[in-house]
Amino acid sequence: MKKTLLLTTITGAMFMFSGCATVLSGKTQKISINSNPSGIKVQVDDQTLTTPASFIVKRENKDKTIKVNEGKCKKIITLNKKINPVFFVNIFSGALGSTTDYATGAMWKYDDNVNIDCRQ
Repeated sequence: MKKTLLLTTITGAMFMFSGCATVLSGKTQKISINSNPSGIKVQVDDQTLTTPASFIVKRENKDKTIKVNEGKCKKIITLNKKINPVFFVNIFSGALGSTTDYATGAMWKYDDNVNIDCRQ
């Protein structure tokens, strides 16, 4: 009986303090970049990529930028952070995991696909 109660208490505590977005979405996100025409070089954080490409970003409480400086095509594209809808499961479930999701950055998300138009 004591072991069952202890196991139930530990399981309940783990559920209450784990963040739903952290568990379901993770701390990182994969983003795909396409361009017209393809073969455009872009700068994301410290990475230089050639489109089409995909990259992994850390979810955090700030916007990300993609810089394009290819010939006459010069753009800065902002990936605005948005609240990850999975984050709201914390509120509906009564769990205290929202603190975990905020601390890990999992409460944020970005658009999964970016399209860059560099046609002249």
